[in-house]
Amino acid sequence: MNRSERIYRLHALLREKPRSLAQFQQELEKSRATVVRDLGYMKDFMDAPIEYDRATNGYRYRVTEPKFELPGLWLNESELYALLAGERLLEQMQPGLLGPYIGPLRARIRKLLEQSGHSAATVSERILLQPVASRPTHPERFGTVAGAVLEGKRLHIRYHGRTRDAVSERIVHPLRLLRYRDNWYLAAHCEQAAGLRIFSLDRIHHAKPLPEPICKIDPSELDRFLSAGFGIFSGSAAAWAVLRFGPDASRWVADETWHPDQIGHWIDKRYELQIPYSDPRELLMDILKYGPEVEVMAPADLRELVAERLKAGAERYLRGKE
Repeated sequence: MNRSERIYRLHALLREKPRSLAQFQQELEKSRATVVRDLGYMKDFMDAPIEYDRATNGYRYRVTEPKFELPGLWLNESELYALLAGERLLEQMQPGLLGPYIGPLRARIRKLLEQSGHSAATVSERILLQPVASRPTHPERFGTVAGAVLEGKRLHIRYHGRTRDAVSERIVHPLRLLRYRDNWYLAAHCEQAAGLRIFSLDRIHHAKPLPEPICKIDPSELDRFLSAGFGIFSGSAAAWAVLRFGPDASRWVADETWHPDQIGHWIDKRYELQIPYSDPRELLMDILKYGPEVEVMAPADLRELVAERLKAGAERYLRGKE
């Protein structure tokens, strides 16, 4: 329970009847110091008319004062992000079956944004969510895929994979939708590949729901597939990358989470990061963006792959200057 939640709860309790500090502690499941601090915050910064009533040995709102209402309380990071992201997604939606419901839903979100104590327009204008490298997904195909995921029905898809630049027809068992780095992906069991695979929704050019139910997949197996390795190229980790960053990049990377199971420590002024991965493609891109500020210490094949890419890039620039 964060401070905002505690203050809302205190507000409700103070309006009911006088309560002692011990009773507040029991209701909130917090220490005496936390309760005293929150009551003081309400009095000092919100002008809450809180008084101590000797007759009941409890705290209450002064009965001689007008009914007190809480001012807007600032949202925490996750709450603010969720509301702003929800409003942005609704704003981007094309008119359709949900059209009559979108307006009231956006109005509700804007009302919640105003809990910050500022108008929703001000919050939306001055706090921005900037998507990076997002790829549009056809709304009808998105609805078909999402419906199959929720209903547990198989899908026939026509998929144009980027890696091989080839189109294939597949029967898939849709398991989960993923939103990763501002793009949508489908985790599914693919009958053609006879295993779990990730499909980028923007590359699904046709999707047709089938009446057959999806096959049963052990949830723990799916969780391992989605989270064991680095990035969207999921699967059981095949190796651990050991990356050592230069002093400038280290100040940034040391505060970042690349993977839930990562291991990091300082060696002098250089930060060493160890992360599991199953497919090097996405990891390679993240390594290369640091240029000379990172060195792959292990494994040898990843180190060689990065070296080859850097050498090829340098040769291209050198040829351009001749």
